[in-house]
Amino acid sequence: MNAVPITPVTLGASRLGERPGGAELADALLVSPLGNIDTSNMYAEGRSEELLGAAIARAGGIPGTKLIYSKADRDLETGAFDGDRVRRSLDESLTRLGVDSLPLYQFHDPYTVTFDEAMAPGGGVEALLSLRDEGVIGAIGIASGTMAQVHEYVATGVFDAVLSHNRLTLVDRTAEPTFRLARELGMTVFNAAPFGGGTLANGANTYGYREMPADFAAHLERLRALAAEWSVDLAAAALQFSTRSPLVDTTVVGVTSAARLDALPVLIDAVVPDEFFDAVEKLGPPPASGND
Repeated sequence: MNAVPITPVTLGASRLGERPGGAELADALLVSPLGNIDTSNMYAEGRSEELLGAAIARAGGIPGTKLIYSKADRDLETGAFDGDRVRRSLDESLTRLGVDSLPLYQFHDPYTVTFDEAMAPGGGVEALLSLRDEGVIGAIGIASGTMAQVHEYVATGVFDAVLSHNRLTLVDRTAEPTFRLARELGMTVFNAAPFGGGTLANGANTYGYREMPADFAAHLERLRALAAEWSVDLAAAALQFSTRSPLVDTTVVGVTSAARLDALPVLIDAVVPDEFFDAVEKLGPPPASGND
């Protein structure tokens, strides 16, 4: 396994470029002391990487010890995701960001190819391994939301890192077996979306941007009542559930605005008693969220 340099919190740039103020947010992400930055080739159809690249150019380079991770994505027009596409994806990422190499490049949402196709000679994973050997990328990862798919890739033992989202939160433990295996294999674990698509931060009535099953919604309401009983900020508890987990190396928090970035230290530093997390466990295993 190749080591992946990390910070306890990673700043997610998946929405960068989707709303006004992108340049200012990119500048803020680049200089923020809170953590490294996670982006991808297809986030905002490439605008996320473009904005970060422009911020890097304005700053005269990536400051200090800050790192930017990105991901390989399928061809958005054809769905192609073979080895040639992975190499083109990396070239696009490097060009947009204005850098010569990346510390981590992940195989992202490989929904248009089968596992066997991805792992075969000429497939995307072979290309990632070659690029790592060439030194263009420091480490390779698998990043997806479908846990059965993620688990299959993790079990190969060839990846250095794994990222999944919405599947290890206060109300969803779907990722536990996969993250446990990743930990046994010595992989770096990125746990993204600790708020379940905002549900645990803003009270939305969806989870992972999907309608919630009735039993899951009832469990969530019990959790919200418990937070009110303990006078605990549920968003802070959701973030700290991830950052304190022995299965997680770094928690990816999506940042949609400079205001959200400014508010993040409050959640990181908030006091959430251990006893609250004990009380959460006494609610019992969360029902299925409907995301897998």
